[in-house]
Amino acid sequence: MNNIVTFKDVSWKRSGQDILSHIDWELKKDEHWAILGLNGSGKTSLLNIVAGYHFPSTGKVTVLGNEFGKANLPELRKDIGFVSSSLERFTHILENQTVEEIVVSGKFASFGLYDKVYEKDWSKADNLLSSLRLDYLRGKKYILLSQGERKRILIARALMSNPSILILDEPCTGLDLLSREEVLHVMNEIAKYNCHLLYVTHHIEEITDIISHVLLIRDGKIVASGPKQEVLTDELLSETYKMPVKIRWEENRPWITIKNNIRMANLENINI
Repeated sequence: MNNIVTFKDVSWKRSGQDILSHIDWELKKDEHWAILGLNGSGKTSLLNIVAGYHFPSTGKVTVLGNEFGKANLPELRKDIGFVSSSLERFTHILENQTVEEIVVSGKFASFGLYDKVYEKDWSKADNLLSSLRLDYLRGKKYILLSQGERKRILIARALMSNPSILILDEPCTGLDLLSREEVLHVMNEIAKYNCHLLYVTHHIEEITDIISHVLLIRDGKIVASGPKQEVLTDELLSETYKMPVKIRWEENRPWITIKNNIRMANLENINI
């Protein structure tokens, strides 16, 4: 299967309002994408369509060979891992579970273990912890973990089911510098698991080596999509973020700066 995700002229409305408009986009085999845009640009809505939680108002969507309208979406979701801040609502369930129990629960897409767990499942969870450099957390309860450790354990949990697509929706939100870099290291290890990454962030410096392509979205419409070196330009990012910016590359990662003229204009408009 060469095309992992295909959107053809896809639009999505909510309460009569256009959230996504005429989206044409493809994620192909062995590609890993970052999705960038301002709040309210449509990023999360696009992810929810990929994961089968929203159905397009118009257009054609195919995910992992499953055409929406003909596919069993609950079955499709079993092949998609999803890590986002929305999982925090399950903290009260997770807090007294051990790291190993949480990772194994990813096999069943449950929060808590309600099915029989085999020795091979525990072994797989153990291997995931080792591969993602989380060995030191074995036996610890979720409530004792830092925010960064929790994010990394939830990524390991998502990988437990061998997903073909892994969606990471702003996983570094609220993390300090060290915790963020630890999460990004885990993200770079995902290439070993033969899944395709969709990574949403507000911070382009989080676009690490594993990311091959970038989708820029503004007001529900695509500004640009393609290989990251072609898409991450001053002009295209300025259009996406609605302000003049410039980009530089250091350590093979992009970094963004707001141009002085817009920064000074904003300061002059502040009433002190």
